[in-house]
Amino acid sequence: MRIVTLTCSNTEIVCALGRAGDLVGVDDHSDFPEDVVSRLPRVGPDLDVDVERVAALAPDLVLASLTVPGHERIVERLERARLPFVVTEPVSVTDVYADVIRVGELLGERERAAELVRDMRVELDARPPRADRPQILVEWWPKPVIVPGRDSWVAQMLAAAGARGPLDAEPVKSRPITDDEARAFDPDAVVIAWCGVPFEKYRPVVVSRRPAWRELSAVRRGRIFRIPEAYLGRPGPRLVDGVRALRDVVRECAGG
Repeated sequence: MRIVTLTCSNTEIVCALGRAGDLVGVDDHSDFPEDVVSRLPRVGPDLDVDVERVAALAPDLVLASLTVPGHERIVERLERARLPFVVTEPVSVTDVYADVIRVGELLGERERAAELVRDMRVELDARPPRADRPQILVEWWPKPVIVPGRDSWVAQMLAAAGARGPLDAEPVKSRPITDDEARAFDPDAVVIAWCGVPFEKYRPVVVSRRPAWRELSAVRRGRIFRIPEAYLGRPGPRLVDGVRALRDVVRECAGG
């Protein structure tokens, strides 16, 4: 089977299912596994995929995802080009499991997909019995500060890590917050997971230098952490790494 993936998460799902050898093209942002994606043709960034280049690769299956805002335009182009495609649109961790199974079935790897989901559940379905769950504010973007809400797999990841988010009760995928809201939340820790920004460019000083944030508990105690967006923002197998990283933050909060 010839597969083209248009988002990082779908690339990683295909590889986790043992079908990296079937990939014939990936989007410009796919960076893992590096030894796989480094040798593959690129078809453009997720919001500006070159559908003609995709078609030239003669795919049997194109995997797109509506988790990337604006990717709807790419899906419309795939449809016009009459390419064989499937679109994922997970919101919850349960949706991520379903997508892994769905892709596994498309690739004839249902048993392997079920095994992968079982392994993911060990970490992602955990609910540590903590009465004092620290509040962790995850930043998708620094200006304006954008934070995930209830309708995001991150809310479930925080719960699995023994923590909570400031917008866990709000029925949104994410939204910008104001400085006043940040002060009212007064989180125990801030996690930088800026979308589309290389990890090495995550700078905690961007958070600590905000005048309105200087008195936040997280800032005063130096609890500004960096977790790669790849571990929190990509709905695939590496969410497990995200939960483990969040648990490290929870332990830091408990330690003082």
